[in-house]
Amino acid sequence: MRYLILSDIHANREALSAVLQRVRRKRWDKTVFLGDLVGYGAHPNQTVEMVRALKPLVAIRGNHDKVCSGIEDGEMFNRVALQAALWTRQRLTMQNLRWLYRLPEGPVIVDGAFAIAHGTPIDEDAYIFGEIEALNVFRQTTFPLCFFGHSHFPVVFGLSPDAIHTVLTEGSAFRFRLEPGMRYLVNPGSIGQPRDGNPLASFGMLDTDTRTVTIYRVPYRIERAQQRILAEGLPRPLADRLALGR
Repeated sequence: MRYLILSDIHANREALSAVLQRVRRKRWDKTVFLGDLVGYGAHPNQTVEMVRALKPLVAIRGNHDKVCSGIEDGEMFNRVALQAALWTRQRLTMQNLRWLYRLPEGPVIVDGAFAIAHGTPIDEDAYIFGEIEALNVFRQTTFPLCFFGHSHFPVVFGLSPDAIHTVLTEGSAFRFRLEPGMRYLVNPGSIGQPRDGNPLASFGMLDTDTRTVTIYRVPYRIERAQQRILAEGLPRPLADRLALGR
């Protein structure tokens, strides 16, 4: 089986369109989405509809999906994030709002092959930034492989019987093999708002037959996404950060 792994799109239609164009000629059997489809960006309805069309689809919610759909009030958000979330909530169609509202909380097991979570499989709102957080997750779970999002930073944490290992992805297509006897936490990065200093949209693909994961980076029309954010009256930092990958 081949899985298309998407995360943290954040209503960035231009970035999602570029990713789907990149994989147009690739074969995959199922799409997996790790949460935060909306928030920050200027195209919430379009991105929801684009992902909903990627069938078969397994999707879970992110923290922005919860606030934008009204599950939570966003009291933990900063001012910019909350302003964007409330703007999004007002513009989502009722159908798309209900679809977001009904997204399940992670972790979810996909085809008995791997787990998916937004923040962590322990707490959907928690972050995995480094080896300390990753080791805590490994100690409290038994998943051989879990994909997660939330941090907007593509990274692979591997746990062997002797040590924990961190692999930072690089290049336009970073491919690695899942080794027997190892456990993995994999973040495919963010499509709509990367924060690793690289503004290119980031996503992953998993091939369970070859036991390989590939993290791809794709350029997109950042200026157009920025212009739309500003035209909608959303906070300028949401536009500026796209070019910085921060």
